Amino acid sequence: MVEIPTVDMVKTGENIMKLRECTGLSVRELQDVFGFATPQAIYKWQHGTALPTIDNLVVLAAVFHVKIDDILVLSDTQMKISA
Repeated sequence: MVEIPTVDMVKTGENIMKLRECTGLSVRELQDVFGFATPQAIYKWQHGTALPTIDNLVVLAAVFHVKIDDILVLSDTQMKISA
């Protein structure tokens, strides 16, 4: 049996919001960084209903001046699979 870490979407979203606020960016400013027509994706990230794609995580890490690992929050429970 192998335990695989999983991402806690809600805590990751809270972390994205905290990092955004610490950087002094509004949702609108972050929306402009990504060139999104609406802020819906950012709100979904912050509420934990969606995760940023890998390329968007790279941009977030650069904007927040952190590593991708500092954005993602892993869940206490892990998925178990048979090896």
